[in-house]
Amino acid sequence: MDQENQLLRPPEPPTYTPPQVNPQQPNTPASEQPVQQPQYQAPQPVAYDSEGRPLYHHPPQLEQYQTLSQQNYNEPQNQPAAVNSGPQPQVVYMTRPMEPLSPHISERARQRHEETSQKYPFLNISEGEFLITNVKRHPIGLISVWAPEAIAILLFGAMYLYSLTAEGTRLLLSVGVTIGGLSWIGFLVVLLLGLLAWAGTIIYLANQFYLTNESVIQFIQTGLFSRKEQTISLQNIEDASFRQHGIIQHLFNYGSIRLSTEGEETTYRFYFAQNPRRQIALLNNAVEAFKNGRPVADIDDDD
Repeated sequence: MDQENQLLRPPEPPTYTPPQVNPQQPNTPASEQPVQQPQYQAPQPVAYDSEGRPLYHHPPQLEQYQTLSQQNYNEPQNQPAAVNSGPQPQVVYMTRPMEPLSPHISERARQRHEETSQKYPFLNISEGEFLITNVKRHPIGLISVWAPEAIAILLFGAMYLYSLTAEGTRLLLSVGVTIGGLSWIGFLVVLLLGLLAWAGTIIYLANQFYLTNESVIQFIQTGLFSRKEQTISLQNIEDASFRQHGIIQHLFNYGSIRLSTEGEETTYRFYFAQNPRRQIALLNNAVEAFKNGRPVADIDDDD
């Protein structure tokens, strides 16, 4: 009977035994356990340069070092620092002079630069730049400047000689002019035309063309108080040519010079140039040497 009662009795539930906890050690979850932070040790320099900057056997990975340093200071202690394990750019230390290096200037070029500066102090030339040739206008162009003066002198000279005759004297008296009055009128007219011719001569001769080993400098004078300066680098000159037209230009060896530049295709002209063939040959040689990196100091005007 007792055995039947035991078989019909439901089983007792199992008893739960709590784990033993050490009162001296706090119960901290595993996710909150402190993780030891990886420390990055910066490389030590092996020497210092002349300016006090450190030198290393291998350049330090500055980006990784700065990232770790910032995370060590800013991130909580319970989070591990992220380490960038990818490839890092290398830092190369190089020294350079505080001032740019001056280009090498040969002794001959330096001497010719000094001679050009003394002879032509009004030219704005750089260090090592010197004059190759100075193209001037041919004196034949002054004929048109002094032609009115010569015609006036001949005209009033003939009138004065005619006034000395009896018929000329009667003609002057008929118009109320004496020989002395005619002489004063002729003198004033000749003087005025002479002043104009003198001003025209100054303007004509002031137009000049200078070729240096680096550029072309042209002075354009259009009046006594009107002057313009044009400077063209030899690097920008695309075409240089001359033109002689007619038997007079070939006989007296003068003509016009034409320059064209790259980019805007500006054209520069210089008229009444002496010996234009020789000047264009010097100019083309200088442009070719300058663009090809050859020394332009070897080009000289022998004439």
